[in-house]
Amino acid sequence: MDRTESDVDADTETDVDADTETDVDADTDAEPACVDADRPDTAEDEHNGTDAERVPSETAEIAQRKFENGVAARTPPIDESPPDSDTPLESPGWYLNRELSELSFQWRVLHEALDDRNPPLERLRFLSILTRNMDEFFMKRIGGLKQQLAANVTEPTVDGRTPQQQWQSALDTAGEIFETQSECFANDVRPLLSDAGIEIADYADLSDADAERLRSYFESSVLPTLTPLTFDPAQPFPFISNLSLSLAVLSRGEDGNERFSRIKIPANRPRLISVSDPGTPLESIPPGHRVVPIEDVIEGNLDLLFPNIEIRHSSTFRVTRNAEVRRNEDVAEGLIDRIEDVLRQRRFATVVRLEVTEHAPDPVLDLLVEHLDVDDSEVFRRSGPLALGDFAELCDLEYPELTLEPWRPRQHPRFAGLSPDSPDEVFKSLRERDCLVHHPYHSFSETVQTFLEAAAHDPDTLAIKVAVYRTAPDSKVIRSLIDAAKNGKQVAVMVELKARFDEENNLRWVKRLEEEGIHVAYGSIELKTHSKVALAVREEAESVRIYSHVSSGNYHSGTAKGYVDLGLFTVDPDVGQDLVQLFNSFTGHSRHGRYRKLLVAPETLRTRLYELIDRETERAEAGDGGRIVAKMNALEDPDVVERLYGAGSAGVEIDLIVRGICRLRPGIPGVSDSIRVHSVVGRFLEHSRIFRFGEDDPAYFIGSADWMTRNLDRRVEAVAPVEDPELRTELDSILSILLADNRTRWTMRPDGSYVQRRPRPDEPSRGTQSVLMKRARRTAPDERPRSGDDAGREPSIDLDEVYTTDPFDG
Repeated sequence: MDRTESDVDADTETDVDADTETDVDADTDAEPACVDADRPDTAEDEHNGTDAERVPSETAEIAQRKFENGVAARTPPIDESPPDSDTPLESPGWYLNRELSELSFQWRVLHEALDDRNPPLERLRFLSILTRNMDEFFMKRIGGLKQQLAANVTEPTVDGRTPQQQWQSALDTAGEIFETQSECFANDVRPLLSDAGIEIADYADLSDADAERLRSYFESSVLPTLTPLTFDPAQPFPFISNLSLSLAVLSRGEDGNERFSRIKIPANRPRLISVSDPGTPLESIPPGHRVVPIEDVIEGNLDLLFPNIEIRHSSTFRVTRNAEVRRNEDVAEGLIDRIEDVLRQRRFATVVRLEVTEHAPDPVLDLLVEHLDVDDSEVFRRSGPLALGDFAELCDLEYPELTLEPWRPRQHPRFAGLSPDSPDEVFKSLRERDCLVHHPYHSFSETVQTFLEAAAHDPDTLAIKVAVYRTAPDSKVIRSLIDAAKNGKQVAVMVELKARFDEENNLRWVKRLEEEGIHVAYGSIELKTHSKVALAVREEAESVRIYSHVSSGNYHSGTAKGYVDLGLFTVDPDVGQDLVQLFNSFTGHSRHGRYRKLLVAPETLRTRLYELIDRETERAEAGDGGRIVAKMNALEDPDVVERLYGAGSAGVEIDLIVRGICRLRPGIPGVSDSIRVHSVVGRFLEHSRIFRFGEDDPAYFIGSADWMTRNLDRRVEAVAPVEDPELRTELDSILSILLADNRTRWTMRPDGSYVQRRPRPDEPSRGTQSVLMKRARRTAPDERPRSGDDAGREPSIDLDEVYTTDPFDG
């Protein structure tokens, strides 16, 4: 079956630092004994809800917000007309829409803000996360659809929807999400914070003394930064930059004519201003905070901007522009020039969303719609403040009772006592046997960073090679590579310049690395390099040995504190030689068609994935069982979905732990009634990929690839087998914990809706991330407090970027 989705190729993931899982101490330490611990007695029980623990019989849709008092939350359905088992698998009804499936994930993120089991500041954090996620969804997915509409594309995707239908359905769903988000802030989170000592005040309610204090601050510290731009016959309509917050002002001069002016809210001024001590950072003020948004302060003092002018109206608005800028692939130019040109074009790209406050008058709205060239469907009237992403700064204030217990990544037992200053000991430990590290439960700096620093300063290390997709702006990984080059090592770095929204950061590092004489490859125009791999080549007494690291996560110390990822250290010579070939393909001009053990996209991953699924299908058909458990960010590829349906029809027991997008419909009798789809949404972004095929002689893999067309065909991905028995047991334990989660796990229904698991009254809460934090705390060899990159939350690391940095593109 040769089907591809219309290639918007929006790397839609949403980076968000979600420090948000609840009841850390309430979760049990008990861990399921095996990966099949949560398999229901029958598939019918699982999907029809006859098992009260697994799928509660009483549920309430999130937007209705009636899930209090123990009633389980349910996301809205995507398509309420699933096909019957006789319908050919080529029928669009078997495949859920990609855009609506991603928005279903955003509903689950929003539920973390609605859930009163979460403390107030964590609920606010998820409102902030949702804002950033939706910003990215509009910039990439809606932007891509709008490009298709402009090009008169009418071909439907595999689910049968045309770009026009997808665009309209996505906008309608987004409107419902925005409305629920605004109501949550106004009716739940804001009052709870006020009761606890964090008041977000209305400017009109301030006392005269407070207003005068803010007016003085405005005049000295804000007014000089503002540039009102008036639109009239003599002046063009002002340019509105992407995601900027603006104030629309209607005024009347002495000539009696009304004029429109736009004031850009300055991004270099604090969004929230202390009423008692304006100008002082909120974290420097003792508890008992009372704040007002800066746009309210500006509105309250417009007479200083427009003296002797009658102000008729003022309200805020916000514009979102398309980030799906396309380049002519036939133009002969360097990749760096192309990326820099894309960054310039994004500033002036098509507007894909206009947000206005609910009281904006029609003349203002009509003017904006006309000059920004937006459709009425792209206009969203919002109650309450716009751009709630900025309110996340409140989450870092010292109110322990309003947030979760901070998490500090623990030391991995295999790295206990090791230091990069003693590289022989580091490499001796890694030679003994393979090692699996699990972030953010294990410290990134004391595992991956230690490995790279040890190699950089080790006199016996000959070469270091790393593939960088995203890395921190102040990356110690890059600094280690520079040190290695200065110490005479051969250093090669693959930097993917097309990593969405990290292009500028990666361009800066490319230039710095090249200045140090390091070999840098930029990837190719045709393929995006998404693999997360590193190697160190070391001369030892008996031979030259390759130390390999294959991971699902980026070499990024910041996101390693908020993304759940797995990394494999191994000295397996086959894996090492495969990585050597892979890096040669980055820096050379040829690609290898065969690898010894690695599954590499686009060469071998899809074919091997089909073989593994087909193997389980054949076993089920022969009466020998058949088992697949796979954890990933997204399941989108139609051909993989069709093959899974074939496996399900044969009776293969399949558990798919898919955080976000999922096209497959579980629970349809005769086809997918042995398939279960789960999604875990918690304080950390679930980002690891784990694949297990088989029961008696299972095959295990971890790596960077989701089961999406872009990952299998248009990216360079690396997935490694896990062969060490102890590490396989560890992966089984992780999968079992995920499948036994009764606190943060959601289960999909055939209509594409999800129901959140809830513990029964007599049952302890088992949240996956809480259980894993407790286990990491219990097994850590050294629990003494320490300083360093992983000690608590660093102000320089914005964990709210964890959910929002392209959750499907990390």
